[in-house]
Amino acid sequence: MAKGKSKTGSGKGKKPTRKAAKAKKPAVRKPAAKKKASPPKPVPRPALRRPVKNRASVTRMPSARPAPHKAPQLSSNIYERDLDKTPANYAALTPLQFIERSAAVYPDNIALIHGARRQSWAETYARCRRLASALEKVGIGVGDTVAIMAPNIPEMYEAHFAVPMTGGVLNSLNTRLDAAMIAFILDHSETKVLLVDREFHKVMTEALAIAKAQPLVVDIDDPLCEDRAQIGDTTYEEFLATGDDDYAWEYPADEWNAISLNYTSGTTGNPKGVVYSHRGAALSAYGNATQWAMGVHPAYLWTLPMFHCNGWCFPWTLALVAGTSVCLRRISAKAIYDSLAAHNVTHMCGAPIIMQFIIGAAPDERQPLARTVEFMTAAAPPPAAVLEALEKENFRVTHVYGLTEVYGPATICSWHEEWDSKPSHVRAQLKARQGVRYAAEDGVTVMDPATMTEVPRDGTTMGEVMFRGNLTMKGYLKNAKATREAFEHGWFHSGDLGVLHEDGYIELRDRSKDIIISGGENISTIEVEGVIIEHPAVANVAVVAKPDEKWGETPCAFVVLKPGSAATADDIIAHCRANLASYKCPRYVVFRDLPMTSTGKVQKFVLREWAKQV
Repeated sequence: MAKGKSKTGSGKGKKPTRKAAKAKKPAVRKPAAKKKASPPKPVPRPALRRPVKNRASVTRMPSARPAPHKAPQLSSNIYERDLDKTPANYAALTPLQFIERSAAVYPDNIALIHGARRQSWAETYARCRRLASALEKVGIGVGDTVAIMAPNIPEMYEAHFAVPMTGGVLNSLNTRLDAAMIAFILDHSETKVLLVDREFHKVMTEALAIAKAQPLVVDIDDPLCEDRAQIGDTTYEEFLATGDDDYAWEYPADEWNAISLNYTSGTTGNPKGVVYSHRGAALSAYGNATQWAMGVHPAYLWTLPMFHCNGWCFPWTLALVAGTSVCLRRISAKAIYDSLAAHNVTHMCGAPIIMQFIIGAAPDERQPLARTVEFMTAAAPPPAAVLEALEKENFRVTHVYGLTEVYGPATICSWHEEWDSKPSHVRAQLKARQGVRYAAEDGVTVMDPATMTEVPRDGTTMGEVMFRGNLTMKGYLKNAKATREAFEHGWFHSGDLGVLHEDGYIELRDRSKDIIISGGENISTIEVEGVIIEHPAVANVAVVAKPDEKWGETPCAFVVLKPGSAATADDIIAHCRANLASYKCPRYVVFRDLPMTSTGKVQKFVLREWAKQV
């Protein structure tokens, strides 16, 4: 969209006219002389674009934005009289302001590390503005989708700011999707521009051949990529060079405008497109920074994929706190330890699989850590043995919970100092709980979905976990029915089953689709998995329902043993019988690797199919 044009529509309205003035009556009675009506004065359309001053500090002085017109109304509330929103007292919430501020206040601080590459905040902000300018020159504006498929590299980080600077919407593609799914997403989102790392040239070339959408394809040619076959007609750096250094981006006209699009896993059909707003993204970033107490200038290691819920909104969080992103193109135990030691990393996020990388590292892959590393994890709660092993390696774990529909983490197991003195197994039980709501979320609780009443706080009565507030999605793209169902009765229905403890902390019991109903009794797969993982020979486990003629369903356990360890199915079943009610114990145990998603979650829908063959 051309510079200076409004991104809120045509803005056409009725032009004001001026009434003709009546002439004074002369002494002699004559017909009054009519004056010609004055031509209406043109109403200038205000430019919402706010210029950026071109100097090293990249400080921007915003021009005044017009307040929306309101018809004067007499209010009985004295606090509603002459106290309207104006450019002086109101601006839309958006995470875009975070990078602008960090570039202005800390221009020389390192924002991005990737191999030998070091990029300051001033450089990063300048590159984001050039990319935004280049995107606008090819027609990207409000409501246009720009997709990106890339690992955790600087270009992925830059896209989180450059695309919304144009008013466009960023769609970060899961790097493990197949061609058919990618083609569906490109078509469903009506992608106009595709930024793609050349590592994915095979699957992307196939997807583009299937898709109806024909976006402009821009290759990210990362020197650290080993397989760099060409896909598009231009590279990221060539495209960047077409942008203007002094590009003047603007705040969204409405903070409810979309900033990003994230697709759910789609394990039972086509995925749903979850839409995030500028407001929600900004508040999620504030939530991450405050609930985790990150402070200013943390060093953050990217082991969590940025395509997953926009990296739990941490690209925007790190701009807020002027932190340093340490990028990792490939995840391995050695790469993690090398990065932690070399860059004095303070924080990292990851699924339980990343924990297994850390505690399972070989001696020659490990490095001593000079400081405690804060580790935020979600998905399955870490067992006591894993927590103890991580603590010995100088990691402190914080457990969070959320979904794509709530911007990633929306609850946190807020820790109490008095819990530090408790035995390790008790600490693990407390830390395994999903916790309490983020401050920016209005409400999170466990309710009976039939009556929409909160379950008793007894730690045993199960209900559905529900959310509402600022950290809940706008809705599902082009799927009004699914959006209505998800928001029924004014709450977002997560589909997760959990309990409430006396102190109000939530603890998950299972996904509603994963619960096992055996002889009319509900069996929590999480509970059974928690017992099996405590067996000294077990490295990982997943439990699913296996159809059973007598009981309807019965637990089936898929177990991964630790290297060098041995155990039989009878050993696992005996261990369960010593720690569980008999009806909860698995009758079938299978030793094999688990199918995992790119974000480290077990694909239980695959295991359910396997269990049918056992």
